Amino acid sequence: MFASGCELVVSMTSAGQVAPDLESPCVILIDRALRGEGTSHAYLPPAIAVDAEPGLIAAVEDCLKTVDVRTLRGMTWTTDAPFRETRTALARAEAAGALAVEMEAAALYAFGAAQSRPVVGFAHVTNTMAVSEGDFEKGPSDGAEQALAVVAAAARGWRAQRRRNAG
Repeated sequence: MFASGCELVVSMTSAGQVAPDLESPCVILIDRALRGEGTSHAYLPPAIAVDAEPGLIAAVEDCLKTVDVRTLRGMTWTTDAPFRETRTALARAEAAGALAVEMEAAALYAFGAAQSRPVVGFAHVTNTMAVSEGDFEKGPSDGAEQALAVVAAAARGWRAQRRRNAG
């Protein structure tokens, strides 16, 4: 996408709840992702997690205050295979501080770090890993309205950060 002129990647992924006290549905601004997949290792040396760019996350978090969507900032666990979401693996992710599990943040943040490109990821926590009734409820319009509001806020935050860095 960057080769085609993209200047910012904003990812909105559906995610499963890991932290037991997390209210679902909600949106997490991912500031760190546990690396439980393989793609991130194509971009960065092995490590437990990959961090988002702190300045970008702070700028986006600021703009999220203007959006009427329940958002919070935190860590997720990225895995590339749903069948790896075993009770043991979920317990490890929870113990490490992960709020939710998703399938792309670690790879995207690793790419962004390796290529010095702005990437921001959100996890739309929409289910409790198939353990309760109505588990995949995403909210009004299946969460599309909330997702668009969050993505627009992320773009505003990125633009504000660029203006501060340029001035």
